[in-house]
Amino acid sequence: MNINQIMKLKSPKLNKKDRGRIYTGIFITIVLLLFVFNNFDYLFGGKEPNGPYPPNYIPSPIQSSSMAPDFELPTTDGKTLKLSNLKGKVVILDFWATWCPPCRKGIPDLIELKNKYGNKGVEIIGISVDTQTKSEVVPFIKNYGINYPVVYFNQKVIMDYGGIEAIPTSFIVDKKGKIIASYQGLQPISVYENHIKKLLN
Repeated sequence: MNINQIMKLKSPKLNKKDRGRIYTGIFITIVLLLFVFNNFDYLFGGKEPNGPYPPNYIPSPIQSSSMAPDFELPTTDGKTLKLSNLKGKVVILDFWATWCPPCRKGIPDLIELKNKYGNKGVEIIGISVDTQTKSEVVPFIKNYGINYPVVYFNQKVIMDYGGIEAIPTSFIVDKKGKIIASYQGLQPISVYENHIKKLLN
């Protein structure tokens, strides 16, 4: 077959339905590859993934034994919550998001702690860092039966708490408003409970 014969050959035409199937298959393949790439350690290494950084944060360390920076943030029920109003209570601050697998895994533990110690002087505050998924926060709260207040983050609280490098990130605050411990990543419920028992005594 010479070059002229090759040039005259025409590839078979695809109708709209076939093209649509091909494009859909390519799109799904790309999404799956991105999901596997971003969650490789979680899927194959047994590690819990941390969520990506909140936008425009500048990380800087916040030390234990320093006072917890005060904030006043909007709650999911349209009110506001001010941290300094909770002095006299042990407070767990939990930076989280609806799309974060380890965040979702840890929420039942926080619900249990609220049930067990809420009437003994313990408060838990969920600080949602959802942006594009902000509309999913309230349905998520209802679906999971979250029994503690959830507030929406702003850049100031991210900066004040040292730049949240990954989620979940939690801070344990004593009755005087001092940070006594902070944790990055999912923690066993016993970690929080040990702090609570000491701080309530």
